[in-house]
Amino acid sequence: MCVSLVNKYNVSGPRYTSYPTVPYWDPEAFSLKQWKQNLKKAFDQSNSTEGISLYIHLPFCESLCTFCGCNKRITKRHDVEIPYIKAIIKEWQLYCDLLVEKPVIKELHLGGGTPTFFASENLKLLINSIKHHAILAENYEFSFEGHPNNTTKNHLQTLYNLGFNRVSFGVQDYNPKVQKAIHRVQPFENVKQVTQLAREIGYTSISHDIIFGLPFQTEAHVKETITKTKALLPDRIAFYSYAHVPWIKGNGQRGFNDNDLPSAESKQNQYQLGKQLLTEAGYHDIGMDHFALPTDALYKASQSKTMHRNFMGYTASKTKVMIGLGVSSISDSWYAFAQNVKSIESYYDLLENNCIPVYRGHILNQEDLIIRQHILNLMCNFETNWIAEDLNFKDLPEIIYKLKEMQDDGLLIFESQQIIITEKGKPFVRNICMAFDVLLQRNKPETQLFSMTV
Repeated sequence: MCVSLVNKYNVSGPRYTSYPTVPYWDPEAFSLKQWKQNLKKAFDQSNSTEGISLYIHLPFCESLCTFCGCNKRITKRHDVEIPYIKAIIKEWQLYCDLLVEKPVIKELHLGGGTPTFFASENLKLLINSIKHHAILAENYEFSFEGHPNNTTKNHLQTLYNLGFNRVSFGVQDYNPKVQKAIHRVQPFENVKQVTQLAREIGYTSISHDIIFGLPFQTEAHVKETITKTKALLPDRIAFYSYAHVPWIKGNGQRGFNDNDLPSAESKQNQYQLGKQLLTEAGYHDIGMDHFALPTDALYKASQSKTMHRNFMGYTASKTKVMIGLGVSSISDSWYAFAQNVKSIESYYDLLENNCIPVYRGHILNQEDLIIRQHILNLMCNFETNWIAEDLNFKDLPEIIYKLKEMQDDGLLIFESQQIIITEKGKPFVRNICMAFDVLLQRNKPETQLFSMTV
Protein backbone atom coordinates (compact mmCIF):
# COMPACT_ATOMS: atom_id res chain seq x y z
CA MET A 1 0.00 0.00 0.00
CA CYS A 2 1.40 3.37 -1.05
CA VAL A 3 2.26 5.43 2.03
CA SER A 4 1.40 8.67 0.24
CA LEU A 5 -2.15 7.41 -0.45
CA VAL A 6 -2.62 6.43 3.19
CA ASN A 7 -1.47 9.87 4.31
CA LYS A 8 -3.63 11.57 1.70
CA TYR A 9 -6.88 9.73 2.43
CA ASN A 10 -6.61 9.10 6.17
CA VAL A 11 -9.31 11.55 7.21
CA SER A 12 -12.28 11.49 9.54
CA GLY A 13 -15.22 9.80 7.82
CA PRO A 14 -18.42 7.78 8.38
CA ARG A 15 -18.74 3.99 8.10
CA TYR A 16 -22.04 4.42 6.26
CA THR A 17 -24.36 1.99 8.00
CA SER A 18 -26.90 4.65 6.99
CA TYR A 19 -27.32 7.66 4.79
CA PRO A 20 -27.82 10.33 5.96
CA THR A 21 -25.42 9.53 8.80
CA VAL A 22 -26.76 10.14 12.30
CA PRO A 23 -25.00 13.51 12.88
CA TYR A 24 -26.75 14.82 9.74
CA TRP A 25 -30.25 13.76 10.64
CA ASP A 26 -32.82 16.56 10.82
CA PRO A 27 -34.56 15.98 14.18
CA GLU A 28 -36.53 19.24 13.88
CA ALA A 29 -38.43 17.86 10.89
CA PHE A 30 -39.06 14.51 12.60
CA SER A 31 -41.87 13.34 14.86
CA LEU A 32 -43.04 10.04 16.29
CA LYS A 33 -46.26 10.43 14.30
CA GLN A 34 -44.28 10.75 11.04
CA TRP A 35 -42.17 7.75 11.98
CA LYS A 36 -45.26 5.62 12.49
CA GLN A 37 -46.73 6.76 9.16
CA ASN A 38 -43.53 6.03 7.24
CA LEU A 39 -43.05 2.67 8.94
CA LYS A 40 -46.64 1.64 8.20
CA LYS A 41 -46.21 2.69 4.55
CA ALA A 42 -43.05 0.62 4.08
CA PHE A 43 -44.45 -2.33 6.03
CA ASP A 44 -47.63 -2.47 3.94
CA GLN A 45 -45.51 -2.37 0.76
CA SER A 46 -43.06 -5.11 1.68
CA ASN A 47 -44.12 -7.37 4.56
CA SER A 48 -45.79 -9.99 2.39
CA THR A 49 -43.02 -10.03 -0.24
CA GLU A 50 -39.71 -9.68 1.62
CA GLY A 51 -40.59 -9.60 5.33
CA ILE A 52 -38.84 -7.47 7.95
CA SER A 53 -35.63 -7.49 9.97
CA LEU A 54 -35.46 -7.22 13.74
CA TYR A 55 -32.50 -5.97 15.76
CA ILE A 56 -32.68 -6.42 19.54
CA HIS A 57 -30.17 -4.52 21.67
CA LEU A 58 -29.17 -6.26 24.92
CA PRO A 59 -26.95 -3.67 26.64
CA PHE A 60 -25.63 -5.41 29.74
CA CYS A 61 -21.97 -6.43 30.18
CA GLU A 62 -20.16 -7.69 33.26
CA SER A 63 -16.99 -5.74 32.41
CA LEU A 64 -16.00 -2.83 30.19
CA CYS A 65 -14.01 -3.44 27.01
CA THR A 66 -12.09 -0.26 26.27
CA PHE A 67 -12.26 -0.65 22.47
CA CYS A 68 -16.06 -0.77 22.48
CA GLY A 69 -18.21 2.05 21.12
CA CYS A 70 -21.60 0.43 21.82
CA ASN A 71 -24.29 1.60 24.21
CA LYS A 72 -23.82 -0.62 27.28
CA ARG A 73 -24.56 -0.86 31.01
CA ILE A 74 -21.83 -2.48 33.12
CA THR A 75 -23.21 -4.64 35.93
CA LYS A 76 -22.77 -8.03 37.56
CA ARG A 77 -26.39 -8.05 38.75
CA HIS A 78 -28.41 -10.50 36.70
CA ASP A 79 -31.71 -9.50 38.25
CA VAL A 80 -31.78 -6.82 35.51
CA GLU A 81 -32.54 -9.47 32.88
CA ILE A 82 -36.27 -10.11 33.33
CA PRO A 83 -37.38 -6.44 33.64
CA TYR A 84 -35.46 -5.61 30.46
CA ILE A 85 -36.86 -8.57 28.53
CA LYS A 86 -40.39 -7.67 29.61
CA ALA A 87 -39.79 -4.13 28.33
CA ILE A 88 -38.64 -5.40 24.92
CA ILE A 89 -41.71 -7.63 24.70
CA LYS A 90 -43.88 -4.61 25.50
CA GLU A 91 -42.16 -2.54 22.79
CA TRP A 92 -42.66 -5.33 20.26
CA GLN A 93 -46.34 -5.52 21.19
CA LEU A 94 -46.71 -1.78 20.57
CA TYR A 95 -45.21 -2.19 17.11
CA CYS A 96 -47.40 -5.21 16.33
CA ASP A 97 -50.50 -3.25 17.38
CA LEU A 98 -49.46 -0.42 15.06
CA LEU A 99 -48.75 -2.68 12.07
CA VAL A 100 -51.93 -4.77 12.52
CA GLU A 101 -50.89 -7.48 10.03
CA LYS A 102 -48.56 -10.09 11.53
CA PRO A 103 -44.94 -9.25 10.69
CA VAL A 104 -43.04 -11.79 8.60
CA ILE A 105 -39.57 -12.00 10.15
CA LYS A 106 -36.78 -12.51 7.60
CA GLU A 107 -33.84 -11.64 9.88
CA LEU A 108 -33.41 -11.34 13.63
CA HIS A 109 -30.19 -10.35 15.35
CA LEU A 110 -29.29 -10.10 19.04
CA GLY A 111 -26.58 -7.48 19.61
CA GLY A 112 -25.16 -5.65 22.56
CA GLY A 113 -23.68 -5.19 25.02
CA THR A 114 -23.34 -8.89 25.61
CA PRO A 115 -26.35 -10.99 24.58
CA THR A 116 -24.85 -14.00 26.37
CA PHE A 117 -24.94 -11.99 29.60
CA PHE A 118 -28.55 -13.21 29.67
CA ALA A 119 -29.44 -16.69 30.93
CA SER A 120 -30.53 -19.18 28.28
CA GLU A 121 -34.03 -19.50 29.71
CA ASN A 122 -34.50 -15.72 29.61
CA LEU A 123 -33.39 -15.55 25.98
CA LYS A 124 -35.87 -18.36 25.28
CA LEU A 125 -38.66 -16.31 26.90
CA LEU A 126 -37.70 -13.30 24.75
CA ILE A 127 -37.54 -15.13 21.42
CA ASN A 128 -40.70 -17.16 21.98
CA SER A 129 -42.57 -13.94 22.82
CA ILE A 130 -41.29 -12.30 19.63
CA LYS A 131 -42.25 -15.32 17.52
CA HIS A 132 -45.72 -15.52 19.10
CA HIS A 133 -46.72 -12.27 17.36
CA ALA A 134 -45.02 -12.99 14.04
CA ILE A 135 -44.63 -15.36 11.11
CA LEU A 136 -41.22 -16.70 10.11
CA ALA A 137 -40.19 -16.23 6.49
CA GLU A 138 -39.32 -19.34 4.53
CA ASN A 139 -35.56 -18.68 4.56
CA TYR A 140 -35.26 -16.72 7.79
CA GLU A 141 -31.94 -16.13 9.53
CA PHE A 142 -31.55 -15.69 13.30
CA SER A 143 -28.12 -14.62 14.56
CA PHE A 144 -26.50 -13.44 17.77
CA GLU A 145 -23.24 -12.05 19.12
CA GLY A 146 -21.55 -14.34 21.62
CA HIS A 147 -18.79 -13.53 24.08
CA PRO A 148 -16.34 -16.47 24.00
CA ASN A 149 -15.79 -16.24 27.76
CA ASN A 150 -19.44 -16.66 28.77
CA THR A 151 -21.20 -18.37 25.85
CA THR A 152 -22.16 -21.80 27.16
CA LYS A 153 -23.24 -24.98 25.42
CA ASN A 154 -26.68 -24.31 26.89
CA HIS A 155 -26.74 -20.86 25.22
CA LEU A 156 -25.79 -22.34 21.88
CA GLN A 157 -28.21 -25.28 22.06
CA THR A 158 -31.14 -23.24 23.36
CA LEU A 159 -30.79 -20.58 20.69
CA TYR A 160 -30.26 -23.18 17.97
CA ASN A 161 -33.48 -24.91 19.04
CA LEU A 162 -35.23 -21.53 18.73
CA GLY A 163 -34.12 -21.16 15.11
CA PHE A 164 -30.71 -19.47 15.35
CA ASN A 165 -28.32 -20.64 12.64
CA ARG A 166 -25.58 -17.99 12.77
CA VAL A 167 -23.33 -16.79 15.60
CA SER A 168 -20.59 -14.16 15.72
CA PHE A 169 -17.79 -14.32 18.30
CA GLY A 170 -15.77 -11.25 19.25
CA VAL A 171 -12.09 -12.23 19.08
CA GLN A 172 -10.36 -8.85 18.49
CA ASP A 173 -6.74 -10.03 19.06
CA TYR A 174 -5.00 -12.95 20.80
CA ASN A 175 -1.93 -11.09 22.09
CA PRO A 176 -1.99 -10.84 25.94
CA LYS A 177 -0.63 -7.27 26.03
CA VAL A 178 -3.23 -6.06 23.54
CA GLN A 179 -6.01 -7.95 25.35
CA LYS A 180 -5.00 -6.37 28.67
CA ALA A 181 -5.02 -2.87 27.14
CA ILE A 182 -8.54 -3.31 25.75
CA HIS A 183 -9.73 -5.13 28.88
CA ARG A 184 -10.82 -8.18 26.88
CA VAL A 185 -8.73 -11.11 28.11
CA GLN A 186 -9.90 -14.33 26.47
CA PRO A 187 -7.62 -17.28 25.66
CA PHE A 188 -7.64 -18.93 22.26
CA GLU A 189 -8.93 -22.11 23.92
CA ASN A 190 -12.18 -20.33 24.87
CA VAL A 191 -12.77 -19.24 21.27
CA LYS A 192 -11.86 -22.69 19.97
CA GLN A 193 -14.27 -24.37 22.37
CA VAL A 194 -17.33 -22.25 21.51
CA THR A 195 -16.56 -22.34 17.78
CA GLN A 196 -16.36 -26.13 17.79
CA LEU A 197 -19.48 -26.43 19.97
CA ALA A 198 -21.46 -24.21 17.59
CA ARG A 199 -20.33 -26.28 14.63
CA GLU A 200 -21.20 -29.57 16.37
CA ILE A 201 -24.66 -28.28 17.31
CA GLY A 202 -25.38 -27.35 13.70
CA TYR A 203 -24.81 -23.60 13.19
CA THR A 204 -24.41 -23.05 9.45
CA SER A 205 -22.48 -19.78 9.68
CA ILE A 206 -19.92 -18.95 12.34
CA SER A 207 -18.23 -15.55 12.28
CA HIS A 208 -15.21 -14.11 14.11
CA ASP A 209 -14.65 -10.39 14.64
CA ILE A 210 -11.00 -9.29 14.49
CA ILE A 211 -9.79 -5.72 14.97
CA PHE A 212 -6.61 -4.10 13.69
CA GLY A 213 -5.15 -0.80 14.87
CA LEU A 214 -5.59 -1.60 18.57
CA PRO A 215 -3.25 -0.21 21.25
CA PHE A 216 0.19 -1.89 21.26
CA GLN A 217 -0.85 -4.02 18.26
CA THR A 218 1.77 -4.90 15.63
CA GLU A 219 1.81 -6.76 12.33
CA ALA A 220 3.18 -9.78 14.20
CA HIS A 221 0.11 -9.75 16.48
CA VAL A 222 -2.23 -9.60 13.49
CA LYS A 223 -0.38 -12.51 11.87
CA GLU A 224 -0.61 -14.57 15.07
CA THR A 225 -4.34 -13.86 15.45
CA ILE A 226 -5.20 -14.72 11.86
CA THR A 227 -3.00 -17.84 11.92
CA LYS A 228 -4.96 -19.10 14.93
CA THR A 229 -8.23 -18.06 13.30
CA LYS A 230 -7.37 -20.05 10.15
CA ALA A 231 -7.05 -23.17 12.30
CA LEU A 232 -10.73 -22.79 13.27
CA LEU A 233 -11.86 -21.68 9.78
CA PRO A 234 -14.95 -19.63 10.66
CA ASP A 235 -17.32 -19.14 7.71
CA ARG A 236 -16.94 -15.37 7.69
CA ILE A 237 -14.63 -12.83 9.29
CA ALA A 238 -15.16 -9.18 10.08
CA PHE A 239 -11.70 -7.57 10.00
CA TYR A 240 -12.38 -4.12 11.41
CA SER A 241 -10.28 -1.01 11.79
CA TYR A 242 -10.39 0.12 15.42
CA ALA A 243 -12.52 3.27 15.65
CA HIS A 244 -10.86 5.56 18.16
CA VAL A 245 -13.55 8.08 19.12
CA PRO A 246 -13.07 8.79 22.85
CA TRP A 247 -14.74 12.21 22.51
CA ILE A 248 -17.98 10.39 21.70
CA LYS A 249 -17.70 7.20 23.69
CA GLY A 250 -16.57 8.60 27.01
CA ASN A 251 -14.14 7.01 29.45
CA GLY A 252 -14.38 3.56 27.90
CA GLN A 253 -11.85 4.48 25.19
CA ARG A 254 -9.50 6.40 27.47
CA GLY A 255 -7.93 3.32 29.04
CA PHE A 256 -4.74 3.95 27.08
CA ASN A 257 -2.87 6.85 25.53
CA ASP A 258 -3.10 7.94 21.91
CA ASN A 259 0.65 7.28 21.72
CA ASP A 260 -0.09 3.58 22.33
CA LEU A 261 -2.00 3.34 19.05
CA PRO A 262 -0.34 2.29 15.76
CA SER A 263 0.26 5.00 13.16
CA ALA A 264 -2.00 5.23 10.10
CA GLU A 265 0.74 3.63 8.02
CA SER A 266 1.15 0.78 10.52
CA LYS A 267 -2.63 0.23 10.59
CA GLN A 268 -2.72 0.01 6.82
CA ASN A 269 0.17 -2.47 6.85
CA GLN A 270 -1.74 -4.55 9.40
CA TYR A 271 -4.78 -4.52 7.13
CA GLN A 272 -2.82 -5.47 4.02
CA LEU A 273 -1.09 -8.32 5.85
CA GLY A 274 -4.38 -9.54 7.28
CA LYS A 275 -6.08 -9.38 3.90
CA GLN A 276 -3.23 -11.32 2.29
CA LEU A 277 -3.34 -14.04 4.96
CA LEU A 278 -7.12 -14.34 4.73
CA THR A 279 -7.00 -14.55 0.93
CA GLU A 280 -4.36 -17.28 1.13
CA ALA A 281 -6.66 -19.18 3.52
CA GLY A 282 -9.49 -19.15 0.97
CA TYR A 283 -11.48 -16.12 2.14
CA HIS A 284 -12.90 -13.59 -0.31
CA ASP A 285 -13.03 -9.83 0.23
CA ILE A 286 -16.78 -9.18 -0.05
CA GLY A 287 -17.27 -5.71 1.42
CA MET A 288 -15.64 -3.12 3.61
CA ASP A 289 -13.87 -5.05 6.40
CA HIS A 290 -15.63 -8.33 5.58
CA PHE A 291 -14.33 -11.67 4.29
CA ALA A 292 -16.15 -14.96 3.73
CA LEU A 293 -15.58 -18.49 2.49
CA PRO A 294 -17.22 -19.36 -0.86
CA THR A 295 -19.70 -21.64 0.96
CA ASP A 296 -21.09 -18.82 3.12
CA ALA A 297 -24.39 -17.09 2.33
CA LEU A 298 -22.79 -13.64 2.52
CA TYR A 299 -20.26 -14.54 -0.18
CA LYS A 300 -23.05 -15.88 -2.38
CA ALA A 301 -25.03 -12.68 -1.84
CA SER A 302 -22.00 -10.60 -2.81
CA GLN A 303 -21.67 -12.59 -6.04
CA SER A 304 -25.34 -12.21 -6.93
CA LYS A 305 -25.29 -8.53 -5.90
CA THR A 306 -28.07 -9.07 -3.36
CA MET A 307 -25.96 -8.14 -0.31
CA HIS A 308 -27.37 -5.32 1.82
CA ARG A 309 -25.97 -3.00 4.49
CA ASN A 310 -27.85 -1.49 7.41
CA PHE A 311 -27.34 -0.70 11.09
CA MET A 312 -26.61 -4.40 11.70
CA GLY A 313 -23.78 -4.27 9.14
CA TYR A 314 -23.73 -6.46 6.02
CA THR A 315 -26.60 -8.91 5.53
CA ALA A 316 -27.24 -11.56 2.90
CA SER A 317 -30.65 -10.18 1.94
CA LYS A 318 -32.45 -6.86 1.89
CA THR A 319 -35.58 -5.90 3.78
CA LYS A 320 -37.10 -2.46 3.43
CA VAL A 321 -38.16 -2.48 7.10
CA MET A 322 -35.83 -3.00 10.05
CA ILE A 323 -37.26 -2.53 13.53
CA GLY A 324 -34.83 -1.95 16.39
CA LEU A 325 -35.95 -2.97 19.87
CA GLY A 326 -34.25 -1.99 23.12
CA VAL A 327 -32.33 1.06 24.30
CA SER A 328 -30.50 3.08 21.62
CA SER A 329 -31.66 0.74 18.82
CA ILE A 330 -32.17 2.33 15.42
CA SER A 331 -35.07 1.42 13.14
CA ASP A 332 -35.25 1.91 9.38
CA SER A 333 -38.33 2.06 7.15
CA TRP A 334 -36.24 3.00 4.07
CA TYR A 335 -38.14 6.31 4.03
CA ALA A 336 -37.23 7.21 7.62
CA PHE A 337 -34.88 6.41 10.51
CA ALA A 338 -35.80 6.41 14.20
CA GLN A 339 -33.63 5.90 17.28
CA ASN A 340 -34.75 4.79 20.73
CA VAL A 341 -33.79 6.62 23.91
CA LYS A 342 -30.37 5.65 25.26
CA SER A 343 -31.21 5.56 28.98
CA ILE A 344 -32.71 2.32 30.32
CA GLU A 345 -34.74 4.31 32.86
CA SER A 346 -36.24 6.56 30.14
CA TYR A 347 -36.92 3.49 28.02
CA TYR A 348 -38.89 1.88 30.86
CA ASP A 349 -40.81 5.10 31.60
CA LEU A 350 -41.97 5.56 28.00
CA LEU A 351 -43.09 1.95 27.69
CA GLU A 352 -45.00 2.24 30.97
CA ASN A 353 -46.98 4.97 29.24
CA ASN A 354 -47.57 2.79 26.15
CA CYS A 355 -45.30 5.00 24.04
CA ILE A 356 -42.88 3.65 21.42
CA PRO A 357 -39.57 4.87 22.96
CA VAL A 358 -38.22 6.82 19.98
CA TYR A 359 -36.50 10.13 20.72
CA ARG A 360 -34.99 11.26 17.41
CA GLY A 361 -34.95 10.39 13.74
CA HIS A 362 -34.87 11.58 10.15
CA ILE A 363 -37.35 11.61 7.29
CA LEU A 364 -35.53 11.02 3.99
CA ASN A 365 -36.26 13.38 1.10
CA GLN A 366 -35.86 12.41 -2.56
CA GLU A 367 -32.22 13.48 -2.69
CA ASP A 368 -31.47 11.45 0.44
CA LEU A 369 -33.03 8.35 -1.11
CA ILE A 370 -31.02 8.63 -4.32
CA ILE A 371 -27.69 9.20 -2.57
CA ARG A 372 -28.48 6.44 -0.09
CA GLN A 373 -28.81 4.02 -3.00
CA HIS A 374 -25.50 5.11 -4.53
CA ILE A 375 -23.69 4.67 -1.20
CA LEU A 376 -25.31 1.26 -0.68
CA ASN A 377 -24.18 0.23 -4.16
CA LEU A 378 -20.60 1.30 -3.42
CA MET A 379 -20.48 -0.32 0.01
CA CYS A 380 -22.04 -3.61 -1.11
CA ASN A 381 -20.95 -3.99 -4.74
CA PHE A 382 -17.94 -1.62 -5.05
CA GLU A 383 -19.70 0.08 -7.96
CA THR A 384 -22.64 2.30 -8.79
CA ASN A 385 -24.22 3.84 -11.88
CA TRP A 386 -26.68 6.52 -12.92
CA ILE A 387 -27.95 4.89 -16.11
CA ALA A 388 -31.51 5.00 -14.78
CA GLU A 389 -32.89 8.53 -14.60
CA ASP A 390 -34.09 8.00 -11.02
CA LEU A 391 -30.45 7.67 -9.87
CA ASN A 392 -29.51 11.08 -11.24
CA PHE A 393 -29.46 14.22 -9.08
CA LYS A 394 -28.31 17.78 -9.44
CA ASP A 395 -24.97 17.45 -7.60
CA LEU A 396 -23.84 14.41 -9.59
CA PRO A 397 -21.66 16.31 -12.12
CA GLU A 398 -19.77 18.00 -9.27
CA ILE A 399 -19.29 14.66 -7.51
CA ILE A 400 -17.92 13.07 -10.69
CA TYR A 401 -15.50 15.99 -11.03
CA LYS A 402 -14.28 15.48 -7.43
CA LEU A 403 -13.79 11.76 -8.04
CA LYS A 404 -11.41 12.43 -10.97
CA GLU A 405 -8.54 12.78 -8.52
CA MET A 406 -9.32 9.35 -7.04
CA GLN A 407 -9.41 8.00 -10.58
CA ASP A 408 -5.93 9.47 -11.17
CA ASP A 409 -4.78 7.72 -7.97
CA GLY A 410 -6.05 4.39 -9.31
CA LEU A 411 -8.82 3.97 -6.73
CA LEU A 412 -11.66 3.79 -9.24
CA ILE A 413 -12.45 3.77 -12.92
CA PHE A 414 -15.22 5.46 -14.88
CA GLU A 415 -17.17 3.60 -17.51
CA SER A 416 -20.30 4.77 -19.29
CA GLN A 417 -22.35 6.38 -16.50
CA GLN A 418 -20.72 4.04 -13.99
CA ILE A 419 -18.07 4.02 -11.26
CA ILE A 420 -16.17 0.83 -10.43
CA ILE A 421 -13.87 0.71 -7.40
CA THR A 422 -10.58 -1.05 -8.13
CA GLU A 423 -8.79 -3.54 -5.86
CA LYS A 424 -6.42 -0.71 -4.97
CA GLY A 425 -9.40 1.45 -4.07
CA LYS A 426 -11.32 -1.01 -1.86
CA PRO A 427 -9.56 0.04 1.38
CA PHE A 428 -10.67 3.62 0.58
CA VAL A 429 -14.36 2.88 -0.09
CA ARG A 430 -15.38 5.18 2.79
CA ASN A 431 -13.53 8.07 1.12
CA ILE A 432 -15.26 7.39 -2.19
CA CYS A 433 -18.67 7.33 -0.48
CA MET A 434 -17.83 10.64 1.19
CA ALA A 435 -17.70 12.28 -2.24
CA PHE A 436 -21.40 11.39 -2.64
CA ASP A 437 -22.26 12.60 0.88
CA VAL A 438 -23.59 16.03 -0.08
CA LEU A 439 -24.74 16.78 3.48
CA LEU A 440 -21.19 16.29 4.75
CA GLN A 441 -19.78 18.38 1.89
CA ARG A 442 -22.24 21.23 2.44
CA ASN A 443 -21.72 21.37 6.19
CA LYS A 444 -18.27 20.11 7.09
CA PRO A 445 -17.95 19.67 10.86
CA GLU A 446 -15.74 22.03 12.85
CA THR A 447 -14.87 19.22 15.28
CA GLN A 448 -14.15 15.57 14.57
CA LEU A 449 -17.37 13.52 14.41
CA PHE A 450 -16.13 10.22 12.95
CA SER A 451 -13.26 7.79 13.25
CA MET A 452 -10.38 7.94 10.77
CA THR A 453 -10.92 6.14 7.46
CA VAL A 454 -7.58 4.31 7.61
